[in-house]
Amino acid sequence: MYLQHFDLQQLPFTLTPNTGFFFGLAPHVEALQVLQMALETGEGFIKVTGEVGTGKTLVCRKLLNELPRHFHYAYIPNPYLSPEELRWAVAADLGIETTATIDQQQLTKLIQERLLALNAEGYQVVLVIDEAQALPDTSLEAIRLFTNLETESRKLLQVVLFGQQELDERLSQPLFRQLRQRITFSYHLRPLNWDEVQAYIHHRLKVAGYQGDELFDQTVSKVITKACRGIPRLVNIVAHKCLLLCFGDGQQKITLAHCKRAITDTDDANQEDIVVKSSWSFTPILWIMGVIMSIFIGIQLSSQQCCSAWFAKIGEWL
Repeated sequence: MYLQHFDLQQLPFTLTPNTGFFFGLAPHVEALQVLQMALETGEGFIKVTGEVGTGKTLVCRKLLNELPRHFHYAYIPNPYLSPEELRWAVAADLGIETTATIDQQQLTKLIQERLLALNAEGYQVVLVIDEAQALPDTSLEAIRLFTNLETESRKLLQVVLFGQQELDERLSQPLFRQLRQRITFSYHLRPLNWDEVQAYIHHRLKVAGYQGDELFDQTVSKVITKACRGIPRLVNIVAHKCLLLCFGDGQQKITLAHCKRAITDTDDANQEDIVVKSSWSFTPILWIMGVIMSIFIGIQLSSQQCCSAWFAKIGEWL
């Protein structure tokens, strides 16, 4: 591909949430700070929401990698589970040995005993759920009931929910008012602005091994930011295509032409500005023709020979 062309050691704009590429952008750092502070309080639900592609899973993985040693966690990446399946998943992550013959009541008891044992050993236990907007209603209620497990001084289990904005809409229903009141901290991941996008692109290139001159200048970064609405996942897709196009043209710097072609080829990118600019590229010619025709009508040319001469002149101009 283009790795050798740009002297890169790895692909800089993959879609996998790789914490090795984590960059201290304001929204991601703020989200981590809120999460870390909230977990230290030891109570309630914590919720992080954001538009698709804003980096929720990356923040989630970064949080898990940096949890202090006195934390023990269970991680559910695919939460489209029934309450029964959810209990089995939590039990497995907590290291509980089970048999196929135990019922749900026995499983819940084993989970409670395990949480009490971890608490006695000085651990705080946190259940982290990614893509939480996919949780069935009954499973959300099962999670709330999990947080009823407590000692006289603290909860035995904290829950962190990462989800798309649809999660907020679901939790606003009267059905979830009890769970909603237990959310002690919330954070919403915002999109990036253009200078953050430029810094983000340069950082990923540097991590990937790039050491040459600037590949993406400010003008290109601003166009990418607007087309991608500041969403990191879309930025990755467009930036990757820009590098492919630049490599295909045998060039060493991303141009606006590369950028616009990459945006046009990306389904979820905002292509409105590119289309508008393309349609306006004919405006000067149309304007000139309009002026000329107005002159003809205004002076009411009476000579056919004169008209012929004028039309010949118009042909030369166009």
